[in-house]
Amino acid sequence: MEVPGLAHNITSPLSPCEGMIKDLSLDAIQLCERDANKSQDGSLADMEELPVPQNIKISNITCDSFKICWDMEARSKERITHYFIDLNKKENKNSNKFKHKDVPTKLVAKAVPLPMTVRGHWFLSPRTEYTVAVQTASKQADGDYAVSEWSEIIEFCTADYSLVHLNQLLEKAEVIAGRMLRFSVFYRNQNKEYFDHARDVQENRMLPSVKDNSGSHGSPISGKLEGVFFSCNTEFNTGKPPQDSPYGRQRFEVQADALFNPNTNLYFGDFYCMYTAYHYVIVVLAPKGSRGDEFCKQRLPVLDITNNRFLTCKEDKDGGLVFHHAQDVILEVIYTEPVDLASGTVAEISGHQLMSLSTVNAKKDPSCKTCNISVGR
Repeated sequence: MEVPGLAHNITSPLSPCEGMIKDLSLDAIQLCERDANKSQDGSLADMEELPVPQNIKISNITCDSFKICWDMEARSKERITHYFIDLNKKENKNSNKFKHKDVPTKLVAKAVPLPMTVRGHWFLSPRTEYTVAVQTASKQADGDYAVSEWSEIIEFCTADYSLVHLNQLLEKAEVIAGRMLRFSVFYRNQNKEYFDHARDVQENRMLPSVKDNSGSHGSPISGKLEGVFFSCNTEFNTGKPPQDSPYGRQRFEVQADALFNPNTNLYFGDFYCMYTAYHYVIVVLAPKGSRGDEFCKQRLPVLDITNNRFLTCKEDKDGGLVFHHAQDVILEVIYTEPVDLASGTVAEISGHQLMSLSTVNAKKDPSCKTCNISVGR
């Protein structure tokens, strides 16, 4: 069963599933405070007659829903008409003390068979730690409620975006990708120390590193997928990579077919913006059968390398490979395996290091209608 709304706001938008559920409704009530020891009519005896939920269990966790159930003593069980659920984001010790705290979410549901599903993208976000506690309640003739004590507090964390959510992001990204431009190299900018370290310590290789937390908060690759990050966008007027970069003045360039060919799988990873007009699409290149490929198969939408709106590899009439990238989005390419510096060249760019364009740990704009979907951001 769905918990369809918020107890403190009768006009809150309801769950999409509410129309199918007739035995659960939202009541205009004012929930008691967390430390309340009385029912709303002041009757301590009524409260003590209602069983307190025990052994709370959370299951079937997604990015914007979870199932909850608990045990109860048999006493006065037949008097229970409602459940009150107190849902809060877990406090972050490193959070800004001067920011407003998140408003606690108090849910009310009619007493239905357990487990019940709590669903709502307006109060649940992906990859977020929450605390939850439950009261049982009995609606009185005068409209007030007798309530039990609060249960123990349980902690849980919501999940990443599923393939369903990522396909929704993919469809949105396709709308604005624009026409395809030809390119011939992937490139990676870093500082001189990075490349010196690769030569001296890493056997002349650039090794995969864990993707940071930039982009969508629910992205299943953030903090998990390892790869080497490349760009491929070209300037419209020259057809070549731009001479400016936010990541360093040293640039490694490698021919596109060294990383992207028929033995490579291509996956859609994310679509986001950073409070600017620019939109970014993350794609993953994974050699078939590699560890990165196995990771992506289970979590990301796979793209046809010859026919998609972002990055393509096709054979020309002479049997050579031709590559194109989308013009109207900035592509961030993750290659899941080590890359030997001997496979390309390193040189200094003539432009500037534009730090303001860096996407390192960049936060997605949650208000952008172009790149957000109707789940937690």
